[in-house]
Amino acid sequence: MPRPKLTQQIDLQSAIKETALRQIGEKGAASLSLRAIARDLHITAPAIYNHYPSRDDLVTSLIVDAYYSLGDWQFAAIEGQPDDDHVNQLTALGLAYRDWAVTYPQRYLLIFGSPIPDYHCPPERSLPAAARSLSALVHVLAEAHRTGALQLEEKPHLPEALRLQLAAWQAIHPNADVYVLYLALVIWSRVHGLVMLEIDNQYPPFIQDPGLIFRHEVEIMARQYLK
Repeated sequence: MPRPKLTQQIDLQSAIKETALRQIGEKGAASLSLRAIARDLHITAPAIYNHYPSRDDLVTSLIVDAYYSLGDWQFAAIEGQPDDDHVNQLTALGLAYRDWAVTYPQRYLLIFGSPIPDYHCPPERSLPAAARSLSALVHVLAEAHRTGALQLEEKPHLPEALRLQLAAWQAIHPNADVYVLYLALVIWSRVHGLVMLEIDNQYPPFIQDPGLIFRHEVEIMARQYLK
């Protein structure tokens, strides 16, 4: 019996990605298989290869999509907020970051979870997308720095090697001070740690609502770094 065909109305490329994300959620990214996706969609393997010649091509596309989706979600969180309300902007960014992660846990783990064996994302594809995911945070901090709303009573000493690495990032954000970029990484790392604990179900059992801890910590950070 011939396999049933997808109708022309269905976007095959989107269907492939959706099926891949579902498989990642069920079995982990390392088990992703183009042939298994083809079986789930009731299509032949060559039909997938026309869109994604290899598993790595599909993974790269999923990673790039995830980074841009996270970045768009972040910018949407501060859209329409007063430009000078930096505390609320930073708080909104933190809450939006968690909202995206718990809404799309497979995508979050794909970009921030355990590396996929024998897979390396091409830097020319991943770096612009990864930068987009933190651009809203850098924008808020850079604007706060420009207007004097960033808490800079005493800048931490940054080793020269670290400054050089941050300078590479500064090429994407030329209006951001190196310290602003360092602070963006520090804030992201704190937010990311809390989200990973929640996504991986690593909180102790007596913590029944991780969102309470997350909101409390984000509000503390906003008041700590901004005025």
